[in-house]
Amino acid sequence: MAVSSLDYIQENLFIRTKDAQIVPFRLNGAQRRLYDALEAQRQAGKPMRAIVLKARQLGFSTLAQALIFQRTVTRPNVTSLVVAHREDAAETLFNMSKLFYETMRSDIRPKCRTANSHMLLFDSPERDPARKARDPGLNSRIRCATTGGAGVGRGDTIHNVHASEFAYWVGDKAQSWAAIMQAVPSEPDTMVIVESTANGYDQFHAMWEAAVAGESDFVPLFFPWFENPDYRRAPDPDTVWTAQERAIQERYGLDFQQLAWRRWCIRNNCAGDERVFQQEYPSCPEEAFLTSGQCVFDAELLAKRRSLVTPPTAQGRFLYDLGPDPTALYNPRFQREERGMVRIWKEPQPRRPYVIGGDTAGTGSDFFTAQVLDNTTGEQVAVLRHQYDEYQYALQLYCLGRYYNDALIGVETNYSTYPVKLLAMMGYHRLYVREAPDTFTGSLLDTYGFETTSRTRPVIIAQLVAAFRQNPELFNDPLTLGEMLTFQYNQRRCPEALPGEHDDLVMALAIAWEIRSQQSYLEQPEPRPRRLWTQDMLEDYWHADPRNRAVMERMWGLPS
Repeated sequence: MAVSSLDYIQENLFIRTKDAQIVPFRLNGAQRRLYDALEAQRQAGKPMRAIVLKARQLGFSTLAQALIFQRTVTRPNVTSLVVAHREDAAETLFNMSKLFYETMRSDIRPKCRTANSHMLLFDSPERDPARKARDPGLNSRIRCATTGGAGVGRGDTIHNVHASEFAYWVGDKAQSWAAIMQAVPSEPDTMVIVESTANGYDQFHAMWEAAVAGESDFVPLFFPWFENPDYRRAPDPDTVWTAQERAIQERYGLDFQQLAWRRWCIRNNCAGDERVFQQEYPSCPEEAFLTSGQCVFDAELLAKRRSLVTPPTAQGRFLYDLGPDPTALYNPRFQREERGMVRIWKEPQPRRPYVIGGDTAGTGSDFFTAQVLDNTTGEQVAVLRHQYDEYQYALQLYCLGRYYNDALIGVETNYSTYPVKLLAMMGYHRLYVREAPDTFTGSLLDTYGFETTSRTRPVIIAQLVAAFRQNPELFNDPLTLGEMLTFQYNQRRCPEALPGEHDDLVMALAIAWEIRSQQSYLEQPEPRPRRLWTQDMLEDYWHADPRNRAVMERMWGLPS
């Protein structure tokens, strides 16, 4: 019977502990969670891909090295790559593999031809061709490299990758990563593990957000500091806990020993700076990515809210039928899809008023977005986000508006008026209207769409900031909350997305909040039943005053 990776690792590999003891490798709870996630992908016939956001010293580098080693020494013609952020870190990782090899049983130890500081080559050391033909060895290797050098990963086929402390790689991380991944086949039996503590809003953050959004094949796995069983201390008997510490304890279910370790670590390992602790030992992903910059929204409140939101109840896109005229759309219907562009938290309720704010993609890698609000409560109930084209965006908006009880739609028209014009041509009758000066006469005309200007932008952002501060429970989309975290004041005190980040969802949401006044805030009354009146009843009705008409309606119902 084939031995599983887990059995092989725990039966044959040894590690060096913090107190310099050589002991068999036994997975802890956090390591087992990563292993199970990779194994689930393997059993599903998918390439194994995981991105790990972690607190320090939870043992993921050790597990990644063990998996790399097992998958290399038990198979022929395998190339594995380990990439670290510094030379000393690369040496530490490589020494793990050397220790695995040196301490494994002789009956399963493969032949090794090369064992230097950058490569373990498991192949026959024989120079005689005839002898080598009889016992060729595996021809498998583990390479170790640091970032910043040219050509890492190029010119080879790589089957397994361990990217260690990716957020701290030097040089162009995106370019280095693209070069490595081009060398990894998208085959079921390949493995890529990216693990790192956070380092602000960088390429690692972008990759993490893409994984969380389901926009990549990487499984996102977050591991808070309190998953490490060693992070605990006995509190002093006279310890008095602050209100903030009590709130943290309640939020994450901590005991007093964990709380005591947290206080000790902030004081001794983080120079008394709680923000340093949050980055190095986060309790939730949002804490990990907090930076020293000034967030436009309340960063602490964002982190707390994002840790509480639930997945959407439905995700997919709208299908429809088109007539000969591209503006003739009929039979719209919602189809569930795993990575659909529309995410729904609450289905439309009968007679409920809704508004939709839209932000069109400008230039580069921006997204077409739309935010749906329940106009009675202000709650975010659905989000649209994709990178297609203006025509498809307009069709999805049309269906989304009809789906939510003919919602009021307000779309930004700074870069293009095409989506709004197409909606009007399709006969969508609830479009946001603003006053705009006629360029010829100077008179004010009603114009469809929202225009973001130096005058309107600060107003709608300030309004959204206040709305979130007062009612964070109305915000349900983690991607939107993520954009709000990276929406910060620049040196000129202007709010904008950090370099490499997006603000499409933020702006769409700000527009949605701004246009609410053009939509009813109240549920529409249920239609009163109508009945067929006789001619005499109709004549009496039309000759009656309003008071008597109301009496007749109560007695006879509304006329058909």
